[in-house]
Amino acid sequence: MARSADGPEGWDGARVAALRRRLGLSQGDFARLLGVRQQTVSEWETGRYRPRGASARVLAICEERAPYDEQPEGPP
Repeated sequence: MARSADGPEGWDGARVAALRRRLGLSQGDFARLLGVRQQTVSEWETGRYRPRGASARVLAICEERAPYDEQPEGPP
């Protein structure tokens, strides 16, 4: 059985932190956007817990809609 990208296996601390930084949000602002506590975001980012269920789905939706920096890598 395939594992879903928005399941708990798909969201580690680095991925959560990268999404938050990509959105340009503090942990507190990101928490308010997601409807969770700032402490929860911190625990996700440090690896104490992983997002699951509805939280993982909301993160996946935010990731799909988040802008990317389109800066070229290295010299042309």
